[in-house]
Amino acid sequence: MSGIRIPVEGTPGASGARDGSDIDGSGTAHATALLAPNPSPMTLDGTNTWVVGRAETVIVVDPGPDHDGHLRRVAGHLDGRRVAAVLLTHGHDDHSGGALRFAEMVNAPVRALDPRHRLGDEGLGDGDVIDLDGLEIRVVGTPGHSSDSLCFWLPEDRAMLTGDTILGRGTTVIAPDGDLADYLRSLDRLRVGAEILNAEALLPGHGPVLADPVGVLDEYIAHRRQRLDQIRQAIRDGAKDARQIVEIVYAEVDPALWPAAEMSVAAQLAYLKAL
Repeated sequence: MSGIRIPVEGTPGASGARDGSDIDGSGTAHATALLAPNPSPMTLDGTNTWVVGRAETVIVVDPGPDHDGHLRRVAGHLDGRRVAAVLLTHGHDDHSGGALRFAEMVNAPVRALDPRHRLGDEGLGDGDVIDLDGLEIRVVGTPGHSSDSLCFWLPEDRAMLTGDTILGRGTTVIAPDGDLADYLRSLDRLRVGAEILNAEALLPGHGPVLADPVGVLDEYIAHRRQRLDQIRQAIRDGAKDARQIVEIVYAEVDPALWPAAEMSVAAQLAYLKAL
């Protein structure tokens, strides 16, 4: 399934342009975002495909959906540079749907944590380091949004590609193949790492680049804890199931997004039950 997220005003990264003009072509010295034309309430402005490199060889992160125009645009942007590999932050279709076709276009392998999304013999996992003409890409396991979520740290840019673990605006919903306890641990890990490594930017899978990684992660962690408190209160007030909780806790959210909110609440209820 595709990544799912609730862009709620007042949550981390909720402000900013909504037409993608602040996203397409943005990035850091060695990472450039190419915005896929798949905007929706669930994908924000669209999926960010990242082209990473500094010489004649690059890596493409999350080719996005199987959209011919977007895949051809990414291939054209390479301007003859060789793609060493296609990397996936996770296997949801809005990030991985076009990966196999794009890999065939540029004659490159696809590396992912989940073997179902690979093309070639090499996987991808926590602690892996990719050397790209002297440019390091370090793989960080960040399960939670999905069981196979990864982030990619670029030390030279002091930047982290975060997939759906951190978004440029709004907050990530825990998908059915994810787990809130894992997600909270991943946020804590990223928060500690961002401070130790003096991170300067988060490069998300949706939405604009975020400065102040430590501040953003503090907001994300606080927001999650606040939601859990709100759910506890809704239960004390008589809510009997996820839908009733959504009607209370997410009352200000567009009802069209309530199914996604209900999925998030279900994950939070499972987390609270396990405590």
